[in-house]
Amino acid sequence: MKNFAADWKKLAITLVRAAIGWHFLYEGFSKLFMENWSAQGYLANAYGFLSGFYHWMAESDALLTFIDFINVWGIILIGTALFIGAFTRISAAGGILFLLLYYFAYPPFGTSLFGSPEGHFYIINRNLIEALVLTWFVIGNRPGWSVDALWKQRKRAGEGAGFVAPGAAGTESTAGDTGRANAAETTGTSSGDAAGSATGVSAGAPSRREALKNLATLPFLGALGWGAFRRTGNEVDVLSGATIQLNFSSLSELKGPLPKGRIMDQVLSKLILGGNLVGGWAHSRDLRYVPSLFRAYNTEKKIYETLMLAEQAGINAINISFPTKDLMAKYKKSTGSKIKVITQVAPDMDNNDIYVNINKAIDTGVDIIQVQGNWCDWLVRDGKLEVIDKMLDHIRSEGYVAGLGSHTVDSLIVCEENGIIPDYYMKTMHHDNYWSAHPRENRVPFEVDGERSMDHNKFHDNCFCLFPDKTTEFVNNTTVPVMGFKVLAAGAIEPRDGFDWAFRNGADFICVGMFDFQLVDDVNITIDVLNNLQGRTREWYG
Repeated sequence: MKNFAADWKKLAITLVRAAIGWHFLYEGFSKLFMENWSAQGYLANAYGFLSGFYHWMAESDALLTFIDFINVWGIILIGTALFIGAFTRISAAGGILFLLLYYFAYPPFGTSLFGSPEGHFYIINRNLIEALVLTWFVIGNRPGWSVDALWKQRKRAGEGAGFVAPGAAGTESTAGDTGRANAAETTGTSSGDAAGSATGVSAGAPSRREALKNLATLPFLGALGWGAFRRTGNEVDVLSGATIQLNFSSLSELKGPLPKGRIMDQVLSKLILGGNLVGGWAHSRDLRYVPSLFRAYNTEKKIYETLMLAEQAGINAINISFPTKDLMAKYKKSTGSKIKVITQVAPDMDNNDIYVNINKAIDTGVDIIQVQGNWCDWLVRDGKLEVIDKMLDHIRSEGYVAGLGSHTVDSLIVCEENGIIPDYYMKTMHHDNYWSAHPRENRVPFEVDGERSMDHNKFHDNCFCLFPDKTTEFVNNTTVPVMGFKVLAAGAIEPRDGFDWAFRNGADFICVGMFDFQLVDDVNITIDVLNNLQGRTREWYG
């Protein structure tokens, strides 16, 4: 029974050690077979209190070449040693070093509770757990069934050769008894096994049985690894923080600080993160499958990563739809983020409560509140200007900056003519020189918030600034800040073209929906456009 328990204990130890070894092997071979893999992006986007150290490594080409080599062959060597149980203490110590380097590159604390590429963790993640387990192998020196154990058993068998039973008189000396006792103790065998030496069997016999157990596990573990490799070929079927290859601009490539402006007492970056990509609105025209695709991409984890990257790139504000307010409140509470949340609100006309959503937004800790663009259009269209006026007054009475959004410029013109002036306008601002924009002669005011037609000559989620010239004229004549949005017409216009058009025609800020892999490039484009802007005649009001 004791042997049975000891064997199961050794099996458990062996499986844990081999599993960690397999993880290292997989990570190493994943990098080896990944075309043009480099740790540069992983290091350059590191965050946390040691981020400067990782960024420094990413900036040196010579050092990066060495790091790439070690990241491939170092962890393959460690993985092989752990997998077969060779030089277990040394390989475990090396594994701890690698794991801690990965852990502190994206620590699951401080900057974010959910920012680690490994998943949703706080303080404890897979890298730290594996490092703690390997620490036990370094301190305990119990490799289970392994090459190390086999080597020790062979060595002990050689030392025990002096305790072979004489057999001449049929009795054993005291020294023989001691030898059998030691053999039984070191190999975990019973007294019955040890007694076998009385018949002339050497004390090394039990060690041979142990050796067979050690060797028997290796083909099994090897078969598992080979089977998995053959099943996946040389493709990477999983990603971890160590194998992520970033194929987009990193934070180290930022061209400088992102310029800022002011709306009342709020200082905002000139480039503001749009909320549609977070909320799941794609405006993909007739490509109906696109919204579900990017909702699948923008998981909560990915949203958190995108927000953190945006903040590190200098974007300090996001304009969101009302349903997203709770997620943003959770993000700010979890991470300690200082990002400014601009929330769009609508009146509850069914229950005759035009303030309810304003109050809910305040309760979730938002920073700026604006009347939602489609509701502004509808209220103006239906002759209910007093609702807009009362909502703006209520927002201001609560001590918040009050904005007014719109898709149709006619709404803002009517409001201004009736003395309804917000603290800032948020207006769709883009040209219509792109293929999917329906003909100007077929455009109708307020249609952006109405029915979509399948006729290409009519509106179908394809044009958001219906009358660019009229919009430009209004913007250039107003004296309050203007935040341009849909400046890329939901992806129909190239960023450099769209950003330049909006700023040149009077926008003080632009609000752009961005995926994480677009953030740094868009920040750099904004910096370039503002540094080289020509033809703007309107004074800056933000």
